[in-house]
Amino acid sequence: MKYCVWSSYYYGLSPEDTIREFKAHGFNCCELSFEHSAELMERGDAKKIGEEFGKFAKELEFEISQGHLSYEARICKPEGIKFLKRQIDLFLGMGVKYAVLHCDSLTWRKDERLTTEEIIKENRNALSELLDYIKGTDMVICLENLLSASFVNNIDGLMYFINEFKSENLGICLDTGHLNLTEKDQINFIRKGGKHIKALHLADNDGRSGDQHLMPYGCGNVDFVSVIREMKSLGYDGLYNLEIPGERGAPLEVLGYKLDYIKKMLEYLDKITDKKA
Repeated sequence: MKYCVWSSYYYGLSPEDTIREFKAHGFNCCELSFEHSAELMERGDAKKIGEEFGKFAKELEFEISQGHLSYEARICKPEGIKFLKRQIDLFLGMGVKYAVLHCDSLTWRKDERLTTEEIIKENRNALSELLDYIKGTDMVICLENLLSASFVNNIDGLMYFINEFKSENLGICLDTGHLNLTEKDQINFIRKGGKHIKALHLADNDGRSGDQHLMPYGCGNVDFVSVIREMKSLGYDGLYNLEIPGERGAPLEVLGYKLDYIKKMLEYLDKITDKKA
């Protein structure tokens, strides 16, 4: 089980210093947040910067196989597609294989007076363009389940796109926190998504107070033992990635102490969900 924490846990640090902090606390991989990738993109040519940063990570024996595409770049807008293609260039340069993506949701588009069918069609067209862009690579765009008022807040909505494209370059990212605020049935989601689930955003909340982005075994109620056990039964070999910005409101030294605890907690979850245990 390859476990990690989303790089925005160290929001405010440079991408390089973030990796150094993770390494200092025993972590050898992470999902690159869109904030850190945006900072990298400001340095110049996206592919070249990606290659340089990928080399830096490799020298530290650190893996960045998963990254979050910007959720501020709206995929149904020309400028959004243009930005996402540059970000994909960055990811390809550094060796990111799984790129998590948000569709344009009904919530964001409510003032445009479009029908649900029209918005889904626009998203389908945008995905087609992005999939054409990565054709011939091993990158997988992973569509994330979103919150309410979205046509992709459940596994059936996501599987619509999977079945529409039937592409090896398209997969699913399960966000446990989002699902805990919508349909709640994590196991049903995993079983229906099956082999198409290529990325994870593991986060907790209390199921009623919003997307709190908490670590397991706190104030939330997601059953992570069942989630991880079910993912293992699928043969999932991607990152067990914690997306927990709700935990980052602390001084740098305290973040390190929390990360030490998180590592032990993830080791515990790995052990108790092992079939051999």
